Amino acid sequence: MTNEDPHGTLSSDQRDALRNLLRHLAATSYHFVTITPASHARVLARRWGQLGSSNEDVLGWSMPFASGQIDGAVERLLTEAGMVEAGSDGHLKARIRVSSLHDRLYLHSAYPTEQDDAVFLGPDSYRFANLIRAEAKDLSLGADSVLVDIGTGAGVGAIAAADLFPDARVVMTDLNARALALAAINAAHAGARIEARHGRDLAGHVGQIDLALANPPYIIDPAGRAYRDGGGMHGAEIALAMSRAAIAALRPGGRLILYTGSAIVQGRDRLKTALSLLADECRMSLRYQEIDPDVFGEELDTPGYAEVERIALVSAIFERSRHPPSAPF
Repeated sequence: MTNEDPHGTLSSDQRDALRNLLRHLAATSYHFVTITPASHARVLARRWGQLGSSNEDVLGWSMPFASGQIDGAVERLLTEAGMVEAGSDGHLKARIRVSSLHDRLYLHSAYPTEQDDAVFLGPDSYRFANLIRAEAKDLSLGADSVLVDIGTGAGVGAIAAADLFPDARVVMTDLNARALALAAINAAHAGARIEARHGRDLAGHVGQIDLALANPPYIIDPAGRAYRDGGGMHGAEIALAMSRAAIAALRPGGRLILYTGSAIVQGRDRLKTALSLLADECRMSLRYQEIDPDVFGEELDTPGYAEVERIALVSAIFERSRHPPSAPF
């Protein structure tokens, strides 16, 4: 798979089937909001032993179903896309989910997202899209502007940016080839022209950037799954690395919108401290804010969080001045 080929994990027939699936769901007014895995598990527990019958059951809640008992077009398109698997009980299950966000439909991985190359979309995706709308609405970006969504996942950031700035060049990057494949289909369904690049951070993109977006993972994941594991600093390491890479490419007046989580230890936010030092080093302004003071509380029971008091959701907005400071006499 080359840097410019987002489809290395799907055949052309599979891509066509998934595009047609999104078109069919849009035509039938499909709507599903994806919740946290813990809440999802609770809802499924209420329906234990039941089979799905609606499109939302099968493509939202990831419920098993019996062949011939759901929307015939959905079953056919899932089969054509190779996105149906059979369980030991003979029931079928979709290997993907479809979620609604800002009147768009997004393909992503079925519940539970346990695979190494799982493509995640959840409550953080909704908050990230809303943050982009709030923090980029004052920008004026046209055909000469470049936007990059780093670690795009299902493509939420890139598509949200393309909606705001339809004339700008939009690039999305990801280490996960499967994520890029689904994100490219999501972008095409949204009518957005977005370039997909496979790789870490800017994935070889050359040139200056007007707007960088990042929603990196921030949880310590013993399994090391790329969509979830934030690395060292109790999960903040990748956020810091992405910020450094993005800032290096920002042109004067450029902006980075970062949404992530930070582990708070003894009342101290190490990510905030590290990002503040980075802003000072690069002579940039920084606005840092806690969006939610307490998420994923169940993680505090795990060994990696023995010192952590809470995990906070945070935003960090970096901006490079259009006029570099004058050198001191």
